[in-house]
Amino acid sequence: MDNREAMGSWLSGPREAMEQSGADFGYRGEQLGLPEHGPGSIARPGRRVGALVVDWALCMLIAYGLVTHGYNQATGNWALLVFLVLGVLTVGTIGCTPGKRLFGLRVVSEAGGRLGLGRVVVRTVLLCVAIPALIWDRDGRGLHDRLAKSVEVRI
Repeated sequence: MDNREAMGSWLSGPREAMEQSGADFGYRGEQLGLPEHGPGSIARPGRRVGALVVDWALCMLIAYGLVTHGYNQATGNWALLVFLVLGVLTVGTIGCTPGKRLFGLRVVSEAGGRLGLGRVVVRTVLLCVAIPALIWDRDGRGLHDRLAKSVEVRI
């Protein structure tokens, strides 16, 4: 291995270096028995972030218009509370928030069914904390999804 290959493996990360050594990681969701593409496959990060932006904008609009009446300093705090309530109610009943529905996503159990109310609350509270959502596994699931035993899939 020359210096360029060593530097390239360092820049591209440990997964790339392992794959060049012959390790096969498979595709996202393979360990969970999900398809690689199409309906039922693991949601890609771009769609997930897009859905989160739509949901947060909706919560900010609700907090700004209905709760704080334009008082800017408190709007973000109230929006977080609205986001928590929106997530628990919508994911707990229909399996998706308005942003997830717009982007064609749904939250399901690892076993494939609906999430129970307790797991929805755990998932949503951890999502509001934000740090667990930034720690991902090799399937692209955040720590909040792993702890709630949930998967965000395409519809």
